[in-house]
Amino acid sequence: MLNNVGLFLAKRAHLSPALEAFVDPATDRRLTFAELDARSNRTANALAGAGVGHGDRVALLMMNGAEFIESFFAIAKLGAVVVPLNWRLVADELAFILSDSGAKTLLFDREFADTVAALNGRAEPTGVETWVQVGHGAVPDFARDYDELQSAAAAESPAVSACDDDLLYIMYTSGTTGLPKGVMHTHATAMWGVVTSNATSDMHYGDRYIVALPLFHVGALTPLTTNVYAGVTSVVLRSFDPVVVWQTVANEKITSMLAVPAMLNFMLQVRDKVDLDRSTLRWIMSGAAPVPVSLIEAYHELGIEIHQVYGLTETCGPACLISTEDAVRKAGSTGKPFFHTDVRVVGEDGNEVARGEVGEVAIRGAHVMKGYWNRPDATAETLRDGWLYSGDLASMDDDGFVTIRDRSKDMIISGGENIYPAEIENALLENDDVRDAAVIGQPSEKWGETPVAVIVPASDGVTAQSVLDDVAPRLARFKHPKAVEFVDEIPRNPSGKILKRLLRERFPGPAAE
Repeated sequence: MLNNVGLFLAKRAHLSPALEAFVDPATDRRLTFAELDARSNRTANALAGAGVGHGDRVALLMMNGAEFIESFFAIAKLGAVVVPLNWRLVADELAFILSDSGAKTLLFDREFADTVAALNGRAEPTGVETWVQVGHGAVPDFARDYDELQSAAAAESPAVSACDDDLLYIMYTSGTTGLPKGVMHTHATAMWGVVTSNATSDMHYGDRYIVALPLFHVGALTPLTTNVYAGVTSVVLRSFDPVVVWQTVANEKITSMLAVPAMLNFMLQVRDKVDLDRSTLRWIMSGAAPVPVSLIEAYHELGIEIHQVYGLTETCGPACLISTEDAVRKAGSTGKPFFHTDVRVVGEDGNEVARGEVGEVAIRGAHVMKGYWNRPDATAETLRDGWLYSGDLASMDDDGFVTIRDRSKDMIISGGENIYPAEIENALLENDDVRDAAVIGQPSEKWGETPVAVIVPASDGVTAQSVLDDVAPRLARFKHPKAVEFVDEIPRNPSGKILKRLLRERFPGPAAE
């Protein structure tokens, strides 16, 4: 068997044809692994008939659903490259990713038809040549209908040639310079992401797992692939709703899931409104931000283990994991490295620092990315001597437990979304009424952190609302600053770097909700 992630689905369909692969609790749509694989084959053959071949990039602007999943595995089988798009982004942001990735084909949900029409009608073409709409309804003149293409295609497996170091997907993350970077994962790095996750977490054949994060996130895409590998049913929510999660746990006998701390908090707040059976739910993995011990203890009282995880898009997800018992005993720690993963805490010279001292987290494993798409400079800066330098600052205790201390690149994590201040700062500085700008994260009980703009106005008539209104069309909603603070000068060091620490001390929050 070739090491092709698309063939994971084919192999699981052969081994467990009648096992449920996919459930949509909102519509009660259910697909066995045999049915999902057949649909994936039809999609692969339809795309091949539309001209998609080995190495071609295919972008997906789709909500969670069977069509996203079958398309992902179909593109993998063809040896093409998936470019999952964050549907929260606005047209300008999506246009950059489409152009940078060189995607010639875009599959999009009908609900994004207005955004796609704006992309199609841009004066500067995105490079997309084939547009395919998913979902019932009128199809734009420039697009083709997904259902018609798929239903007319054969259900037999397409010829598979891609494997190992061939690219599987390019997942874009916000960049410190304000432009997103495409993280390249191959069939091999994705496979090892699955293997190390499966070897470290408590996953069993026949388990039932809620996919509540959007599938354009590595925190959903890697678990989905792991579920296929391990023979686990993916119960897929189109979007997160805390009440629906608890209802789904009861109705579908859910055993496990992944949720960012903000989601855990929302679920805890509504648990009494849905006093349903949750006895099957063994554990919830949680990452993207530190999980408060009080939250871990609250879930422990419900009989649910919280397994805190630390990882990056660049590592295909896994880096460190901690059990419930250790999370309480080692409060604040994110645990030890995954099974097939090495983690060091190093100083500026690249050597490990003493236990207890703070340094940069460096990660090594076969699941680490191949590099950044079209960014050899950023790749060389991040991948050095076989290690991925994360930019995160941490310490390691005598027992080998890692505790994240800070983010050297000033990234803000809001509700599980990575937000880089430079991107918002660039948008703010496009306003002629803004002379200088900096963005910091303030603690938020609801979201973990939220971005706040610190502004040096260029005129007396500038208001907080005028600044927020001006930047809103240029950024996805989750990146919008929640407040504006006015200052006479942005503090900088002699080389011009903004001293974010001083701004955080001056404006400690909490953030406006």
